[in-house]
Amino acid sequence: MQIALFQPDIPQNTGTILRLCACLGLAAHIIEPAGFPVSDRAFRRAGMDYLGHVSIVRHDSWQKFEDWRALHGYRLLLFTTKGATDYRDFRYQTSDILLFGRESAGVTDAVVEAADARLVIPIKAGLRSLNVAMTAAMAAGEALRQIRALQV
Repeated sequence: MQIALFQPDIPQNTGTILRLCACLGLAAHIIEPAGFPVSDRAFRRAGMDYLGHVSIVRHDSWQKFEDWRALHGYRLLLFTTKGATDYRDFRYQTSDILLFGRESAGVTDAVVEAADARLVIPIKAGLRSLNVAMTAAMAAGEALRQIRALQV
């Protein structure tokens, strides 16, 4: 299981998600361009000393990420407020990549089209969205819960 961030804008969210990946043993991917330099102080503060414990792969562009993914045959699961399937009802696999969009603008139409599934975390009507780091934690938790239940 892996987490990918599409052109993240907010260094604190990215650092928090990378810390999550370190703690859960998940590889992380950053699809450039990011809205901040990886040396950003806020990014480092949120990731703390956990950044040395996570495998981070940076992809120069969406196309390079897609080429890499195609080479390995990984399934891409996009988490979006416009998703069609409740994330709790989806059946995860160990080779899945959980993809999260840019905080300010989500993802492009090309990303939506490339996704093997579009998943949503249902929230109270009238509210816009959850924080991307919170969404990543919920998604990873459910995916890992399912996968570990299958391994027992």
